Amino acid sequence: MATVNPALEKIVRKQRTLNDYSSFSGIGIHTGKEVGLRFCPAKEGTGIIFKRIDLPGQPIIPATVEYVQDTSRSTTIGIKEMRVHTVEHVLSAIKAYNIDNLCIEISSIEPPVGNGSSDVFVEMIEKVGVREQEQVAPVVKIQQPVYWSEGDIHLVALPYEGYRVSYTLSYPGSQFLRSQFHSVLINEDNFKKEIAPCRTFSLYKEISALMDRGLIKGGSLDNAVVIKDDVILSKGGLFFPDEMARHKILDLIGDLSLIGFDFYAHIIAIRSGHASNFAFARKLLNHITMENH
Repeated sequence: MATVNPALEKIVRKQRTLNDYSSFSGIGIHTGKEVGLRFCPAKEGTGIIFKRIDLPGQPIIPATVEYVQDTSRSTTIGIKEMRVHTVEHVLSAIKAYNIDNLCIEISSIEPPVGNGSSDVFVEMIEKVGVREQEQVAPVVKIQQPVYWSEGDIHLVALPYEGYRVSYTLSYPGSQFLRSQFHSVLINEDNFKKEIAPCRTFSLYKEISALMDRGLIKGGSLDNAVVIKDDVILSKGGLFFPDEMARHKILDLIGDLSLIGFDFYAHIIAIRSGHASNFAFARKLLNHITMENH
């Protein structure tokens, strides 16, 4: 098991899990299939794990970077042919509430989409509440810049007393996505109010390509924002003028939670998506642990 590089400054806090079981069912955005999800409290040291209760033996997949298998349109974790797709919206809520130990039972290949945000997972957590456990978890303080760049995509972690994420979104070909920016200190209240409600989005021209690949069978205006030229197609309009940038922050929190360690840093991201988030997560993990030192 990876350990924190002793040269890095760190503090400790009590590990956390849920007070009780919490369940939700709905459809998966890509498969369109009905799926049940249950949060199960777990003992110290368990970490965040997914359990495929629909498969023989109910196999377990840890939610860590080493089990990431695909990052093309969402983040998929798995072991060989056993997979769970689109884990980022669930993991984002779990991370925002500093939950360390949780077994996520799932009855299909992807979590229910809800309204395309993290709202439903926040509700699942708050319905039963979080409790502290006896053992502690380290919180690593990033003390020097850690960065990753490729073309016009950039991610950097800067020293910061807390966990802040700043995101710049830029799609020059779209009026609504030409330039959006949002910055937020990540804690339970800010996440619930500013980030959790923000839905997944797609350009209209991208949807046909996804459908040709057999994806988004469960997608609709109930669980996504669709942008066509200068028109927003969604249920109830936009929740925030910069909802798309905020959803990118939601995704980034979920993807970086796969590092498996708590850290203090200001994450600045420009045009990043799941693939670059994953590449940056691996680099940040190498910085935090004994690897490459």
